Amino acid sequence: MREPSGMKHIEAAIKKLEARHKGRIAVYGKDNTMRPTSRHETGSIDEFTYGVANRGCSIRIPRECSYKAYGSFEDRRPASNVDPTRSPAS
Repeated sequence: MREPSGMKHIEAAIKKLEARHKGRIAVYGKDNTMRPTSRHETGSIDEFTYGVANRGCSIRIPRECSYKAYGSFEDRRPASNVDPTRSPAS
């Protein structure tokens, strides 16, 4: 991901996250259903989206990463009270 031509790995990782969106949302923090409303720079909890420099998506790819075709991405779904020890449902 963080080496030249890493964008293909970023896209593959995002597809894996998309496939398990509902299960991950279930463990992404208490009352998370109240937070991602698709208003105020959040994506809808019911829909998985991703985009470049889009703070309204589930997954945000930084603009610089898009230009370089490698780097990192940001999962904007978890609440600050996420329990990292809980396993996501499929």
